[in-house]
Amino acid sequence: MTRYSWSLLAAIIAASLATSCSHKNAAAPLPKPTVFGSAIVESSGGKQMAQTGSLLPQPVVVQVNDDQNNGIAGALVELEAAPGVTFDPAYGLTDSSGQFTTNVSLGGMAGRYQLTAFTFDKSHKRVELTLQEIALGYQQTLGRRFNDQYCDRCHNPESTVERVSNYDNLEVKPHPFTEGDTLNKMTDADLTAIITYGGPALNKSALMPAWGNTLSKTDIQALISYIRAVADPPSRNSEPHYSKN
Repeated sequence: MTRYSWSLLAAIIAASLATSCSHKNAAAPLPKPTVFGSAIVESSGGKQMAQTGSLLPQPVVVQVNDDQNNGIAGALVELEAAPGVTFDPAYGLTDSSGQFTTNVSLGGMAGRYQLTAFTFDKSHKRVELTLQEIALGYQQTLGRRFNDQYCDRCHNPESTVERVSNYDNLEVKPHPFTEGDTLNKMTDADLTAIITYGGPALNKSALMPAWGNTLSKTDIQALISYIRAVADPPSRNSEPHYSKN
């Protein structure tokens, strides 16, 4: 048997094993719930960003509540999303605090991914929670780096351990890049002008400095791509929205 034949045989065997494992996982029985809730709510993990195909920075945590809005232990939670999104784990029972935690890896295409977490109430009716996460492509990831290096200190009002915000010290408050209601009204040419030449280019505050001598045209395009990606509500120029349906 030739080397090519051995390689082909090995590939066929590997594919067969992967298919068998996939079928085995798909057929694995769900754990049996001991209680049923009336609502499922987000505890943490929504509206995160990560590069395409990678793990979200923080796990997604949801909670199943009873009629009194108290978390209940032993309720079954399942998750679903568009093809390419993976959950670890994809289902399980809530813990003693009524919460279920999963690690999420986004798909390989840039855009917004809708995740659906669901449980069942006492009448076996499906109760759902939807979350959105953002997958950044290469250009948007590059733009995010420029944002972190040059923009975030003023445009993000929240301070972190790594970065102290300057937002509250500014007389004219900059727009956070997530502020879609305002930034979506600006064209790419408008954003290019204000980033390149500073606020006065669009009759805005002179506190917005000019970055044209620091960032190249390509850098500015990447930054604008990132701004479009994180806008809330989404920009018309943002990447597609992916959901299971």
